Amino acid sequence: MSEIIQLGAMAPAFNLPDQDGELVSLKQFPGKKLLLSFHPLAFTSVCTDQMRSLDRNIVKFEKYNTIVLGMSVDPLPSKSVWAKALSLKHIKILSDFHPLGAVARDYGVFSEAHGASKRANILINENGMVIWAKKYEISTLPDVDEVLGKLK
Repeated sequence: MSEIIQLGAMAPAFNLPDQDGELVSLKQFPGKKLLLSFHPLAFTSVCTDQMRSLDRNIVKFEKYNTIVLGMSVDPLPSKSVWAKALSLKHIKILSDFHPLGAVARDYGVFSEAHGASKRANILINENGMVIWAKKYEISTLPDVDEVLGKLK
């Protein structure tokens, strides 16, 4: 079992489609912090609450110059339907489907046993360095205020 990416490590590059089919990469956000919020699978209750909470709190993240990206191994069509079902208006949710979980593996949050990412939040600073990373139990909803507190 891999360990979550270490603090101080440079964030591995990625290039994944979002719910609208647009490619999103790490390097397209110069001068911004990034929150990579991994969730196991779309259409599950805690994952739904996780993405809705991030979307509702987008103004707070913007105050700290932070872009929020949700991420799971679900294929693009599922991400698209799910984003519409959740009425997400502000955040991008990325499909780490092919190769399955490649980005989750790079960040040390892929579960071989479940064939999906674990629940985790990873903060990356403006220079591409990991400044905070935390895994959560599958049934635990990450606390948005805890994440925001790490940006202060």
